[in-house]
Parts: sequence; C-alpha cells; structure tokens
Amino acid sequence: MRREASILHLDLDAFFAAVEQRDKPSLRGRPVVVGGVGGRGVVATASYEARAYGARSAMSTAEARRRCPAGTAFLGGRFPAYRRTSDVVMELLRELSPLVEPASLDEAYVDLAAGPAGSDLSVAGVTALGARLKERIAAATGGVSGSVGIGSSKLMAKIASDLDKPDGLVVVPPGSELDVLHPLPVTRLGGVGPATAERLHQVGVRTVGDLAARSLTDLVTLAGRAHGSGLYALARAEDDRPVVAEREAKSVSQEETFERDLTDLTVLGREIDAMAGRVAGRLRGSQYSGRTVTLKLRRYDFTTLTRSQTLPQPTDDARVIASIARRLLTEAGTQGGLRLLGVGVSGLSLYAQGDLFAADDEPVAEDPATPDEAEEPAALPPTEVRWWPGQDVRHDELGSGWVWGRGLGRVTVRFEGPRTAPGPVRTLRADDPALHPADPPDWRSATIDPVEATGG
Repeated sequence: MRREASILHLDLDAFFAAVEQRDKPSLRGRPVVVGGVGGRGVVATASYEARAYGARSAMSTAEARRRCPAGTAFLGGRFPAYRRTSDVVMELLRELSPLVEPASLDEAYVDLAAGPAGSDLSVAGVTALGARLKERIAAATGGVSGSVGIGSSKLMAKIASDLDKPDGLVVVPPGSELDVLHPLPVTRLGGVGPATAERLHQVGVRTVGDLAARSLTDLVTLAGRAHGSGLYALARAEDDRPVVAEREAKSVSQEETFERDLTDLTVLGREIDAMAGRVAGRLRGSQYSGRTVTLKLRRYDFTTLTRSQTLPQPTDDARVIASIARRLLTEAGTQGGLRLLGVGVSGLSLYAQGDLFAADDEPVAEDPATPDEAEEPAALPPTEVRWWPGQDVRHDELGSGWVWGRGLGRVTVRFEGPRTAPGPVRTLRADDPALHPADPPDWRSATIDPVEATGG
C-alpha cells in the first residue's frame, strides 16, 4: 500500500450495451441486453435500463427475457466495435502514464506515480485528473461513460470505482482505507464468490470488518492456506501488487462450488454452458483464443480430476468450449455427486474473431418491430443466409443500419447510425442480394450517409 493515492482504476459503465446505444440511436434510454441470443445464451452485459428489471451479466438469456419488458433489445456482440472504442480509451490512459494494465476491454489500472515528473498526486490533484479523464473519455467515445476509482493500491482503486457507478469518481485518501473497506459486504473482495461467501456467512462474517476480526488461523481453516491468507491480507487493505503494463496469460478458467453434490447431467450441462460463456467472454476481452479445453471435477469425497482435449485450431467460441466440456463430463461420469465443476481454456494465442454471440441454428422469429414500423412481406422458406440481431449491415439502396430481427427467411433492419436520428425499419428477404454485412460505423465521422439521413 502506497503513501499516496496514485493507482487509478477505470471501469467503463455497461460497456458493450453503451456502445450499442451509442451506435443505435433508437435504443438510447431503452433496456439493452448483449450476449448469446440463442436458447442457451448467456448475458455478457445489460444496460442500466435492463438492470432495473433484474437482468445482469452471467445470467441466462432466457431468464433475462423473462425479466425484461417487451421492447427490450437482445443483441449479439460486435467485438470489432468494442475493440475500436476500447483502443481509444486505452490510448487516453497511456497519456497519463506508461504503466497501464488492461484487465479487459472495459477495465484497466493506471500507475499515476509513473506519469510525468512533477505530477500532483495530492487528493485534490488526482481528483481533478480523474474528472478531466472522464470528460475526455466521454468526448472521445461518443458518450460512453466510465467510473474512476483512485487509491493507494489496486484493491482500493477497484473498490472505489464501484462505489458510485455509473459515471462515478471516488478517491480514497491515504489512511482512510479501512474506513471505506470495513463496512462493505465481504463479497466486494476479489476471490469471495458465492461458495466462499456462503461459508463466511455461516460463521457470521458478512462485512469486510467482520472478516478483519477473524484470526489468520480461522480463515486458513475455513478457506485453505492460500485463499485464507489472501483474505486476511485484503481485509486489512494490504495489497502491494504493482501495475504491470504487459501480462502474458497462460489460461482462462471459471469454476463453481455447489451447495449440494450434483449428479444430474442436465443441471451440470447448464452450469457448463454458463461457465463456457464467461470463459469465452474473458478470452475475447483479453484478445486471446486457446487450443486446449479442460474440465475440472471435484467429487463428493474431495478427489479432484481434470480432463482435457486439444483442438487443431484455437477457439474463443462458447459453444465449442461447452460442447467439449460436456463430452468430457459425460466420459468422466458423475458417480457419487460433484461438489465442484470448472471449465478452462489454455494454450492461448492472439485473439481471433470468432462467433461467441452468434444465434442458434434454428430460424426462430425474433423481430421486436411493431406492425406500423415494419413492412411485412409474405412468409418465405428458410434460407442459408445467416443474420443475427445487432449485426451491422448495408443495403445498396437503403443505406447502412443494423439487424433488428431475423427468422423464417426474413431479416428486419433498422436504418440508422450513431450520428443520425432514430431510423426507419424495413423487413427484407434474408437472401436479398442488395443486403450485405458491414463494418461497425465510425462514431467519430462527421459524414452521414445521405440515405440514412433521409430514412431511405
């Protein structure tokens, strides 16, 4: 822990959904859910309007649909658009310091002490710096907001960035760390997931202050030597981790410990699907794909097994990861019940665009357009052409837009862009030769497609 608040943590607010709302003016102020749009999809990000109805990341898309009102936009991911926006933000951070540690597309740490000589690292100085940074990010990204936390360690900076979301700025003055930390729920600490939280709750530990009152021996007994020692230190705001500009990831994994031993392959399969979605999202966020899929099992008697399969080509596709993990689970069996299940990907290489958020193969009608907006042609037979909600497209006559819905041989497109008014909706044949996939629109361009501007 440092003597000054010189570590900054930036967390862009509901990032994927915010980019979608920026590029699609008809969605501004409306609930938006980004993630898998098929029957087994997982939510990657929900806009704050959607969160008001209970939608959240890592929730199944089916559950999010049940919670959100009619008119909620469920969109597949557009990683080129997110990457382009993220790159703009990361460049702004590198103007503050050469030591910038991206944690994902929408999150990064900055070591302000490594910035220009003579930088003002007083509480007032870093507060002013944080306010200017937020203004610059909003201007450079077309309105995407970020929450900034600044503290004497990575732990305090990250916690601070979450205290006043969205669009917040919190500086934790040196010496006040425990005053900020101890009233918070213990789940605010990294490494305290649902299973650990449940064990802590059972012994009366609900806040970080409760955790700090426990001895090291108690926590090691409860959570194991490594995890217990880590919790003991974090509860005392002891965190000396440096900001590292370049990190080489070796693997990405996700695991869950169950409240009771599970044997049902259907239930376990759903757990695998959810974990595979999170792993794939983290791979994409860190620009990696991997060749080896690993399944981790812990049985009722605490014996732990791992099973792996190596692919000929790297993947970041949640469906591929889940399919392999499900098969590995079937081969390993669930005899006696499983206490823990984990899915991981290793053998990482540089990011390769995949299809994590693609729709399922079945032609399910998914068109939120109202009858007075869309011109419905007669039903057409299914076609081999694939479109997915949220996809950027361009029509030779009607201009640029995005897929509003698809199914049954049709595709509905809203023709608008980040610098236009909300645009008109048209329903076309899915095999219309004039309709093409397109690159994401550039929100920085002052040029507006004349066809978009007039509504086609």
